[in-house]
Amino acid sequence: MAELLDGRAIAKELKEEIKLEIAKWKEKGVESKLAVILVGDDPASVIYAKSKQRVAEDMGIAFDLFAMPGDTLEIAVLDLIDCLNNDMEFHGIMIELPLPKHISKEKIMAAVRPEKDVDGGHPINRGYILSGEEGLFPATPLSCIELLLRSGVEISGKHVVIVGRGETVGKPLVFLMLKHNATVTICHSRTVDLGSFTRQADILISAVGKINLITEDMVKPGAVVVDAGINETANGICGDVDFEKVKEIAGRISPVPGGVGALTTVLIMRNVLKGITLQGGC
Repeated sequence: MAELLDGRAIAKELKEEIKLEIAKWKEKGVESKLAVILVGDDPASVIYAKSKQRVAEDMGIAFDLFAMPGDTLEIAVLDLIDCLNNDMEFHGIMIELPLPKHISKEKIMAAVRPEKDVDGGHPINRGYILSGEEGLFPATPLSCIELLLRSGVEISGKHVVIVGRGETVGKPLVFLMLKHNATVTICHSRTVDLGSFTRQADILISAVGKINLITEDMVKPGAVVVDAGINETANGICGDVDFEKVKEIAGRISPVPGGVGALTTVLIMRNVLKGITLQGGC
């Protein structure tokens, strides 16, 4: 039976490290602060925003939630972002998604100052992932990396197969894995005979959002399986991997919940601190 990759335990470890860094910045007179913009009342977005607030306040990061009605004009959101970009009290800005249909996600994400873009969605930060330069990167791909490294899984030289080519997980994860010297294969909805690729993986990562996409016959015995998928069910959330069956084949496996997702909010807070450095420590 596979050993669990325990995201909750790693998140606890990360929180303590981040709290120490927050304290060091406070000694220098810098009060770390995050702004979250919520447009509309999408139930999941409201829950996520409040969750970030709890984590931030628990760790000692000041937090402001800017809640705007669903019929807010795009220009009003852009004006708020401009104010926050120029307000040196704020070191991180995050936009809760999805946005109302009349607001351009691309325009809003591109309006956030790259050094404050804790979600890693700005085109410049996407470019930095490609080039290997320092920037702010999306939390879920970073969570996959942290989960592996802090669990003692070697990435360098391994064949990593990523299932999913989305903008927030699959694509950035390709380049983060390359930075760690992995050999990377990426699969997606048009891949023919998906199992023929996944069975080659030393490390298999799924980030699609499809229940039981990864079955036991698709996994090489002893492989490391990271489930970055999120699916809502009547019984709560589950991932992309048929966990109960795949855990009998894999060497190590991450659960959902309790795996990748347990780290994401914590790593957003670490991005706030990285943003302080990128902004010149002010």
